[in-house]
Amino acid sequence: MTTYDRDREMRQALPRLSRRTLLRGAQAGAVSLLAARTMPLVRAQTTQSEAADYKISIAPTSIEIAPGKVIKTTAYNGSVPGPALRLKEGRAVRIDVSNESGYPNLIHWHGLMIPATEDGATEEGSPIIAPGKTLTYSYTPKPSGTRWYHSHAMAMTDLNKSTYTGEFGFLIVEPAAGDPGSYDREVLLAAHHWDGHWVSLQDIKKGPPPDNGLEVMYHAATLGDRMLGHGEPIRVREGERVLFRLLNASGNMGISLALPGHRFKVLALDGNPVPTSATVDVLKLDVAERADVIVEMNNPGIWVFGSTDDEDRNMGMGVVVEYANRSGEPAWSAPANPKWDCTAFGRPGAAAAAPDETIGLKFEKIPGGRGGYNRWTINGKSWPETNPLFTVTEGKRYRLLLNNNSGDEHPVHLHRHSFEITKVGDKPTSGVIKDTISLPRFSTAEIDFVADDPGATFFHCHHQDHMDEGFAGLITYR
Repeated sequence: MTTYDRDREMRQALPRLSRRTLLRGAQAGAVSLLAARTMPLVRAQTTQSEAADYKISIAPTSIEIAPGKVIKTTAYNGSVPGPALRLKEGRAVRIDVSNESGYPNLIHWHGLMIPATEDGATEEGSPIIAPGKTLTYSYTPKPSGTRWYHSHAMAMTDLNKSTYTGEFGFLIVEPAAGDPGSYDREVLLAAHHWDGHWVSLQDIKKGPPPDNGLEVMYHAATLGDRMLGHGEPIRVREGERVLFRLLNASGNMGISLALPGHRFKVLALDGNPVPTSATVDVLKLDVAERADVIVEMNNPGIWVFGSTDDEDRNMGMGVVVEYANRSGEPAWSAPANPKWDCTAFGRPGAAAAAPDETIGLKFEKIPGGRGGYNRWTINGKSWPETNPLFTVTEGKRYRLLLNNNSGDEHPVHLHRHSFEITKVGDKPTSGVIKDTISLPRFSTAEIDFVADDPGATFFHCHHQDHMDEGFAGLITYR
């Protein structure tokens, strides 16, 4: 096995995650919300299957993300990220999950169209896995593309639970048939923020807003398995075409990434091929978003592939890209064009299909005040009052008018369905299919989805604290 083959194999086993300073999210809601999200739970039985295709153990572990910097966390099979699962579209799979995390847990198979009971969300009726118990997930994966799997447990004020931890991994659904693509190598990179604690932001900034609640401050971050400068570089050769599968697996921090001297040709967003493969200088990924991009290795040197935010990068959010036969210190320079516009990947001049029904959804914050926790509402209600959020009829197309009437960014996720982005701000578009859309502060967007996967469907902000503080609702089928 060559060095390059070994590097590729190691990367397919996946990278690691990190932390950063000044999140944009409010925090994990009050104890009253704990009862709200747990609702009537179905508890998993010990249903271990010897015929399982994969076995996953959720258990405490320690990872060294830099010399002397050890993070105590929870992970899948003792690694962060967990093992990269490669499934075949349309081929049934069985996955045994043993919960040794010490708290009630479950796994969400993010981006898949599967039955609600297998989806890994208690709000939809998926069973919780009690500590010490094992559950077998059984489903037929679709659609193909870059998906991922992660904890969907509640965290509330505990930053040692759920998506704040290392409980995540890539899930690649290979197409049932077709060309795997024109590239020489594949690299999987996940971003994460570590070492967080709750703070009152106004105490740090010494300014407004005086009524905002607690936020999370981070002290370390990773893109890959270690902090920037402390892990093995991505070794490349001039002329290679490298496919990067990128994932933001942070608990509640968006990121923007750049590779100086190179550009990203975007092939897919959230695992779904884009109509227009535009080439960009910067990739913006909010929590849970993925991007498949091709980078032409045509600028020999040693480069920092990392966050465009200096503070984030200084905390470790990055990885070194090293060309063969090159030496020296890794170089970083700010991208010439930091703009990100997802409509650039849509169908030029093509309008989306007309919906059967239009539904408005407004997202707002109820500030918790200094030392308190914020609450979030959808159309004036917090979970569980948002159950049901609305009801759909199978086969119909629904347009959701999303209005982020708050100063926080929100990555809004729709379970068990994909949606088409039909407008960003005042700009119509079509053809971009995703399962998570990032809504910047005080912004609007429109998305269409077809009710084609019957069953309870969870809709929420993917910032862990926002979801735990009420930013969630359940879509039901008639």
